[in-house]
Amino acid sequence: MEKPLRKTRSTGDLLAFIIPSLIGIFFFMLPISYNGEITIPIAVLSGWLQDLLGGTLPAIMTVIIVLTLIGTLLIKTIRPEILNRNHFLKALFDVPAVWLVARILGAIFAVMTLFQLGPEAVWSPNTGGLLLNDLLPILFSVFFFAGLFLPLLLNFGLLELFGTLMAKIMRPIFTLPGRSSIDTLTSWLGDGTIGVLLTSKQYEEGYYTRREAAVIGTTFSVVSITFSLVVISQVDLGHMFVPFYLTVTLAGVVAAIILPRIPPLSRKQDTYYVEQNNDYSEENIPDGYTPFSWGMAQAVEKASTNKSFKDFFLAGIRNILDMWMGVAPIVMALGTLALIVAEYTPVFQWLGMPFIPLLELMQVPEAKAASETLIVGFADMFLPSVIGADIASPMTRFIIASVSVTQLIYMSEVGGLLLGSKIPVSFGELFIIFLQRTLVTLPIVVLVAHFLF
Repeated sequence: MEKPLRKTRSTGDLLAFIIPSLIGIFFFMLPISYNGEITIPIAVLSGWLQDLLGGTLPAIMTVIIVLTLIGTLLIKTIRPEILNRNHFLKALFDVPAVWLVARILGAIFAVMTLFQLGPEAVWSPNTGGLLLNDLLPILFSVFFFAGLFLPLLLNFGLLELFGTLMAKIMRPIFTLPGRSSIDTLTSWLGDGTIGVLLTSKQYEEGYYTRREAAVIGTTFSVVSITFSLVVISQVDLGHMFVPFYLTVTLAGVVAAIILPRIPPLSRKQDTYYVEQNNDYSEENIPDGYTPFSWGMAQAVEKASTNKSFKDFFLAGIRNILDMWMGVAPIVMALGTLALIVAEYTPVFQWLGMPFIPLLELMQVPEAKAASETLIVGFADMFLPSVIGADIASPMTRFIIASVSVTQLIYMSEVGGLLLGSKIPVSFGELFIIFLQRTLVTLPIVVLVAHFLF
């Protein structure tokens, strides 16, 4: 390979890479202790904004969801010039018919829940109330700060450096490009929602193929360490958090190795959402470069093109609006429907019945009670630990808590986020992947549980 010319970089170009990247690492990836919990600065800022706005957040989210529907209806009917000529607004509101239906449902459910109108099944604390009063306020504040500061990770070269350094690890093990290591770290150290947003943005910009984006979004979107502690505490095993989280990590890594190699993920096409960035190279290192020097060369090149504060904040504001309006209505619509089914019908109990013989074969105590929790996690990740909290066997409670976290995909948050994003996965594919994750991680969790108990 012909050695490319080395361009002389000024100290300013180098600092344009180093300073924003270090700030991005601090906000998204640096574990800190805050109020006795391990978290990341973005989560601290998010909590501060939630405390500041308090009880007004459900109303704010309802307004955002309703405005999203109004914008969508306007562009589908009278098509005002202000929406049509703005590429960002047109992409935000001009959605396919299926998402129009979801936005209609999301707006109806949000208004019903805010004012407690209509059937209680829609707005009860365990269905629409859980989403509008508990989850969406969290997403509002997380989306605000994550969207605003996401360009620090995306636009200043950090992904180019890590992409080159991690390519020989991520590609053979997880079938992913090296830059996906940042997505996985932000998910595992911070929160799965941030990982989904980061992945979606990179997919839209042409850095990931359809297959790669789908794999990252469905394989690494784990809940935060803090929420994992809430889950294990819910089943009265908080003293076992360390072995619990190690078990979750082991099972999650095994699933991340297996699932990208089997359908439906393996059948996703390696084609791009847009083509402009497909010349980006992290795995073909030119002669005369080491992985580090080639990564630095690309990182500094990327950073040198992003020196405008105006462009930085405009990109952040677009991210925030895209997250608030693109995702919140989908989460409200699909999450409420899934929770209604879980709360008021025996559907998830029926779906869990085939697991009874498997659980009995693996000698899991109270197999029938455990089976009822395995599928309900598709509606909401916290439901299995709530349902399983009354099971007598601590071993079974440990298994339920561990599996609920390793399943990753649940419609009240990550599932809705994936469907509301540009990441190419369908509802049916998400359910299949959820089942695959359950079947892969369950034996690992049970094996560890037998050792511990």
